[in-house]
Amino acid sequence: MRGRSPALEIKSPSDLGGMRAAGLVVAEIHAVMREAVRPGATGRELDAIARRELAARGATSNFLGYHGFPATVCVSVNDVVVHGIPDDTPFQEGDIVSLDFGAVVDGWHGDAAVTIPVGEVSESVARLLVDCEDALWAGIAAMRAGARLREIGTAVEQLVRSRGEYGIVEEYGGHGIGTAMHQDPHVMNYRTRQRGPKLEPGLCLAVEPMITLGQPQTYTLSDRWTVKSTDGAWAAHFEHSIAVTDGGPFVLTAPDGGAARLSELGVPNPVTLPR
Repeated sequence: MRGRSPALEIKSPSDLGGMRAAGLVVAEIHAVMREAVRPGATGRELDAIARRELAARGATSNFLGYHGFPATVCVSVNDVVVHGIPDDTPFQEGDIVSLDFGAVVDGWHGDAAVTIPVGEVSESVARLLVDCEDALWAGIAAMRAGARLREIGTAVEQLVRSRGEYGIVEEYGGHGIGTAMHQDPHVMNYRTRQRGPKLEPGLCLAVEPMITLGQPQTYTLSDRWTVKSTDGAWAAHFEHSIAVTDGGPFVLTAPDGGAARLSELGVPNPVTLPR
């Protein structure tokens, strides 16, 4: 315990089992929502799907009512970076739709986001999605026990900078997660001077890079939630909740625990969570 920040919530092996249960509910409902993203569908329809699927699993939403947020899923289209409120505007062919969604199971929180193309998208937009998701996995790969928090943001930034002239959104980032959706520490998506706390087994983090095809600056609409890129550039957002373990990072919100992607990156990954 000595040397640990008192703000960090370290989970026991049994706690991680609860985190995995919440993460799997998030993964399952994300899969259902993804299938519903098509031209003519609406954000409000996706929100109804999320509510139905949560109820079917005996889970609750950690988004609905959070500081007054009026929905169970954030639906952010094109130049909306994050925190979009679902409405009745139909998706158009060529749009991109970010779905940020979380669930609570027996007091444990899961949180994940994905950006989905609506039909065929332009080559530059398709690359944006690939590069943002790859940046997420680069950050996850840096989550080894004993590493410093700064290494996550450094890995994200290095991957993004190696792929193109993207804007890395700095106002928003990842966070600790566990008995609350948002906990310390804040997880930057770029390298910082501060090393940050040491990552230790039982620490759970949500890593979520957001990048744009233009400049990184954003502004918030009068609804106090919807965040858009200042220059109108389209944006991508990907997120997973991850547990640090002695055997490597375990992706709580991925059906396979992240094994396939981390194997491609040459990163050790536990087959199952410790018990």
